[in-house]
Amino acid sequence: MISQFFVLSQRGDNIVFRDYRGDVQKGSAEIFFRKVKFWKEDGKEEAPPVFNLDGVNYFHVKVVGLLFVATTRINLSPSLALELLQRIARVIKDYLGLLSEESLRKNFVLVYELLDEVIDFGYVQTTSTEVLKSYVFNEPIVVDAARLPPLGPAALFMQGNKRMPGTAVTKSVVAHEPGGRKREEIFVDIIEKISVTFSSSGYVLTSEIDGTIQMKSYLTGNPEIRLALNDDLYIGRSGVSSYGFGGSSGTGPVILDDCNFHESVHMDNFDVDRTLSLVPPDGEFPVMNYRITQEFKPPFSINALIEEAGSLKAEVILKIRAEFPSSITANTILVEMPLPTCTTRVNFDMEPGIAGQTADFKESQRRLEWNLKKIVGGSEHTLRAKLNFSQEFHGNITKEAGPVSMTFTIPMYNPSRLQVKYLQIAKKTKSSNPYRWVRYVTQANSYVARI
Repeated sequence: MISQFFVLSQRGDNIVFRDYRGDVQKGSAEIFFRKVKFWKEDGKEEAPPVFNLDGVNYFHVKVVGLLFVATTRINLSPSLALELLQRIARVIKDYLGLLSEESLRKNFVLVYELLDEVIDFGYVQTTSTEVLKSYVFNEPIVVDAARLPPLGPAALFMQGNKRMPGTAVTKSVVAHEPGGRKREEIFVDIIEKISVTFSSSGYVLTSEIDGTIQMKSYLTGNPEIRLALNDDLYIGRSGVSSYGFGGSSGTGPVILDDCNFHESVHMDNFDVDRTLSLVPPDGEFPVMNYRITQEFKPPFSINALIEEAGSLKAEVILKIRAEFPSSITANTILVEMPLPTCTTRVNFDMEPGIAGQTADFKESQRRLEWNLKKIVGGSEHTLRAKLNFSQEFHGNITKEAGPVSMTFTIPMYNPSRLQVKYLQIAKKTKSSNPYRWVRYVTQANSYVARI
């Protein structure tokens, strides 16, 4: 049961606010933002997604720079509240096409109408875009995505200055195209989030892939879709030998530890030819979620070294190598490394000639940050940092520093080798041949190297 729902900008401005029950004070949005902005509890710099303050439970998620927040005084399941916030964000995005501060302000009437249909007196009614189309008839005011900076999912499919074909991330499912015609197209995104832990010697200790096949359809008449996956796809390890499994660049079967499917998916032929048939609902939805713990080739190798260079000095050497083909480029790379608490100053020595490369020492958090705008496959980059300490070190310096963590996005690459072989649309005519877009992206979930 939700008492309030509101959306805040990065500055703390109240963009959307709806009070459903009146049992939480009106200034809760300002109280929440001040608490989150200056969070200092539990030795952490960032507020958790759920916390209690003065008897009010606050739940929040961050979506493309906006804070979606719900409050309640009762003991509500955190998983339910956070999932609800994610679904509300998805429904609003389905209707507006682009989720941003400007699009919310221009479409506040439509957004409030959606919120009143999704939640009634604090109780959730529906979060289905398809169901809501029967009750909400307002047309959105479309915001031009080209004028906005790329954030979140909209930036995943950028290669340099060139956007890949298709604009599923910025297109409304209800708005009409100019001229009254609707462009027939369907988007399928295979998004994989990988977790890897390296030992101090560079060997892989643990590795896991959390993947999802997302679909967004703009097809009229809701035709049946057939989605074909790898022939050598297996679910569960029983009866499949893992010997010779070659990782992302090798050969061998694709083995999923477990998976689940959307309720609209029919699996009549899945065991025979690995095809899924479904009638896609309106809006964006996950066709399939899957998990892989089988060994795969990590996209980056990380080598980290820290050595004392005197009584009050030390040197850090960070080296990362892209292990994917040179035809692929990784974007928005961030390498972080906690430093000893007595570190006072850091001098960086970076490789020359690399555009968009920055290095910084966050003194309050005693953390080194190394940003690279992009990395081409097969390339290697090194950062040297000279540390200055306020007092002499007596213990083991490697125990005071690290581990090294890394975040990145790699478009058109997936380490699991799960592929969409074809996307078939039933009942298409000669005059109408829908556009079909299939895209792949890999992101770091937890990419850590011990020192």
